[in-house]
Amino acid sequence: MLIEGCYLVRNDSPLRGNDEVDQAGQVVVVGQGSAYDLHLSRALKHATIARAPTSPAVVDTFIEQKADVAAGGEATTRADAARIGGLRLLGERFMVIRQAMGTPKSRGDEAARFLGRFVEQAKAEGLVAAALARHGVRGASVAPPSEGQP
Repeated sequence: MLIEGCYLVRNDSPLRGNDEVDQAGQVVVVGQGSAYDLHLSRALKHATIARAPTSPAVVDTFIEQKADVAAGGEATTRADAARIGGLRLLGERFMVIRQAMGTPKSRGDEAARFLGRFVEQAKAEGLVAAALARHGVRGASVAPPSEGQP
């Protein structure tokens, strides 16, 4: 599955697109040690990163610190925007987390091929989509078919 990372700003923010975030003087709040933190620590060259103690605390920290941008998972930031009001998501994702399954190399190539076929079949038959729906997972989508899979 794919989990999208997005930016959240106040309604009156002059920021309209992701390409405007990485500017000197901008403060971006992210959950300490999260995948978003790791990505933005490498990607942002000019903006300052402020770290909330946890990912669920990002938007509250953003509000408390009067920061410019909050960064996190699309579902969480969208829910926080609805909860707090006066906030909006920028229109595009800044990253995507590709969830995967794996097996130890020691199990051999046949096990890896079997797992690959299983995952592709589960996606194609709607099992992954059904599991996301059944568990109320928002902000994630089924990954597209992998190239080269049987």
